[in-house]
This record gives sequence, C-alpha cells and structure tokens, in this order.
Amino acid sequence: MHLAYPAVLAALLFCVGVYGVLARRNAILVLMSVELMLNAVNLNLVAFDVWLRDTLHAGQALTLFTIAVAAAEIGIGLAIVLMVHRNRGTADVDRLRDTAERPGSPDDGPDDAGAPGTPTDETPHGEKAEATA
Repeated sequence: MHLAYPAVLAALLFCVGVYGVLARRNAILVLMSVELMLNAVNLNLVAFDVWLRDTLHAGQALTLFTIAVAAAEIGIGLAIVLMVHRNRGTADVDRLRDTAERPGSPDDGPDDAGAPGTPTDETPHGEKAEATA
C-alpha cells in the first residue's frame, strides 16, 4: 500500500474539519468538524503504523487512545451545548459570547463586607453570631 493515498485522504478530511470549525456558527457542527479532524489524525496514525511495520503497533494504540478521548470530548461537548440551548434557546456560537461576564456590569463592584459601618455576622471576638428566632 502506498502511503500517499491515506495521507492525502487524511489531509482532505483535516481541511474539511478546519473549514467547518472556522465557517460554521452552530456549536454542534463545530463539534462534528473537530471530530473530522481527529479522525484525520487517526487515519494518519494507522497509515504510518502500517507503513513503518511497527512491531508494537504504537500508532494503532495511540489511535485507540485518541478515539477514547474523542468520545469523552463529544459527550461532554454535547451536554454543554444542550444545556446552553435549553437556557438560551440557540446553539449559535456568536450568540454564546454573551455568556461571558462583562467588565462594566454592576455585579463587579467592590464588596462592602468589611467596610466600616456595614453589619457583619461576626461578634467582636471573631466568632460567628448565632441566629435566634
């Protein structure tokens, strides 16, 4: 078997994956494109393992490890995308930037817990005050 055939196929798969990551706005399609790129890497690992005739089959072992990592990544990624879709109503990557905290939001103000004149839950001796009803 010539090494060029699987290498060219892997390069094409990887390029399609990169295009999908850069051009798509749907988070699920971005995850699918990442999976395409991982499959291109797996194809290269197996092809080079066969071409080098490695007795330990390190390329195939590393491919199995990559498949396990990809399965975990897609499981966690889909869970996050589904949770965001439930909360926001969209899986659009551009609209997900709104989830980050903004530096000018009113919640970012200084904490007044230790300022003079503000009530605290501690007694003067540093002990917690008991709540009595």
